[in-house]
Amino acid sequence: MPKPRVYIVESETPNAFATGRNPQHAAVAVTTGIMNLLDERELRGVLGHELGHVKNRDILTSSIVATLAGAISMIAWMSLWFGGMGRDRNNPYGGLIALLAFLLAPLAAALIQAGISRTREFQADRTGAAVTHDPEALASALEKLHQGVAMRPMEPTPMAQSTAHLYIVHPFRAGGLVNLFSTHPPIEERVRRLREIAYRGA
Repeated sequence: MPKPRVYIVESETPNAFATGRNPQHAAVAVTTGIMNLLDERELRGVLGHELGHVKNRDILTSSIVATLAGAISMIAWMSLWFGGMGRDRNNPYGGLIALLAFLLAPLAAALIQAGISRTREFQADRTGAAVTHDPEALASALEKLHQGVAMRPMEPTPMAQSTAHLYIVHPFRAGGLVNLFSTHPPIEERVRRLREIAYRGA
């Protein structure tokens, strides 16, 4: 893999992300918050995870999934106006069916997008552990980041929410229904899987 461009983001929220459509056009960024929170070994584990995203071309995958989710929502919206309220006025259930599609299709698209994103996070954890040969470092980093974000969460502005899926951990305070649609798997499960890898490799 070619070395990606590296950036530092001025933010107290401890986090990191990767972007770029392929390894030749990739960039990795870390916040000042994560640099203050983690030691060198843990930070290496985090960068290994981000390189895993680059190696697996996850940014391209997530972009395609997001586009498809948006297309599903748009088709549902069009079916409400052109299907339920258009020519098929003889069907008494046409409007109801179109309304249900309008409400449920975006929900289904969001769940599918979250499910695929969670799978990519698990895969990036495994790839990162293989790249660094130190799964315990990433496991320890994830535990610290989970606590760090709880203490210093990112402000959930529209811009921040649109890029939240890129970060190594969910950058906002989570709870309730937020967890259902989260693009990140539970930290506890990620740590458990990484420690299983470390145990098998010991």
